[in-house]
Amino acid sequence: MAALMDTRILLRKIKDLRCLTPRRNRVKAKWAGSQPKYPATNLALQNFDATYSLQLGEQWPSVRVSMLCEQKYGALVNNFSTTEGVIADLQSQGCRDFVCQPVGVGGLERLQAPGFPLHDNPSTLESVGVSQDVAPPRLRTNIKCFVFPGGDISRFKPSRPDLYGMLGYYLMDAASVLPALALDVQEGHSVLDICAAPGGKTLALLQTQAIRFLCVNDISVSRTYRLQRVLNSYVPKELLTEERMRITSFDGRKWGEIERDTFDRVLVDVPCTTDRHSVMEDENNIFKRARTKERQRLPQLQTELLLAGIEAVCPGGQVLYSTCSLSQLQNEYVVERAMHLAREEHGISLQVVDLRPITRLFKDTFHFAPDLHLGQLVLPHLTANFGPIYMCKLRRLN
Repeated sequence: MAALMDTRILLRKIKDLRCLTPRRNRVKAKWAGSQPKYPATNLALQNFDATYSLQLGEQWPSVRVSMLCEQKYGALVNNFSTTEGVIADLQSQGCRDFVCQPVGVGGLERLQAPGFPLHDNPSTLESVGVSQDVAPPRLRTNIKCFVFPGGDISRFKPSRPDLYGMLGYYLMDAASVLPALALDVQEGHSVLDICAAPGGKTLALLQTQAIRFLCVNDISVSRTYRLQRVLNSYVPKELLTEERMRITSFDGRKWGEIERDTFDRVLVDVPCTTDRHSVMEDENNIFKRARTKERQRLPQLQTELLLAGIEAVCPGGQVLYSTCSLSQLQNEYVVERAMHLAREEHGISLQVVDLRPITRLFKDTFHFAPDLHLGQLVLPHLTANFGPIYMCKLRRLN
């Protein structure tokens, strides 16, 4: 009995028992079965260091540090819920509504006032077709999004449902509200959101309470289900009827063939490298080696989606293109390519609407890239760690 106990004690002290395992039963550990040799987040950061250091120059180190730090969020207030208590609670936490209470030049009244200058130097924009006669964007003040002050990284509490089951606010990157603001939805407009999931920008558009008919689409069926769950949690059922809204899972690139010259406004928030996610999360990371070809095809996919949005908007209507990437290949170059193809292949002329009045208004909330060739870009910054969000607005002439 004593010998048996000694044997058990000895076996417990032996850490590697492979020598006691028959060779035919030994299994060689595989690296790929445990974790990737080169994590996707590291590959993304290496890629960004090589490209964005050239694109952004001396700004890149600051942006890099910000993207690797905790992201700031905004609370998009749901106007379809009981908002009084929600707004009071957010204000008591020290938050402010950056849309209705801007701290930039002159406030909302100056942006909406007649004669507000559209361009600092119009001659520099004529070569790329920037509109010289489009009125300044009129912001829909029905949209309310609360943020903590600059440098404050406090977290919002999860939203609670009201008596009717509607959640009080939706947490999202506050910079993602800017495309919905810039789209300038007016009373009675029909709107297409061609890549709508997961639904934050769609929800922001609905807060305007001005849309006559909204079509939301995403090619992924699973993402469309997620979008439906979001809408069911924030929007009353009577607004989700077929007369007011249509939810589809079509290939957005074919929308010019499905409904051409139809919508007053089109939001084209395309799939992209999702820069902040790519440097922070390995899950669903487009920089995985198995997704290399998918990543390389992104600019072509983005161009086709924007071109479909241009075909879907009616003459005089406007298209808002946006990404959450810093990449010029996915931002300015896509816009330029789509404008060229629209003109050469479809005979559609476009003007770029200058969005600098919006950047002036919200310059104390977001950190914008200076001197962008086309559109506007929100850069992550330690004191305003939102974004990246790129947006460019096009107006169809014919």
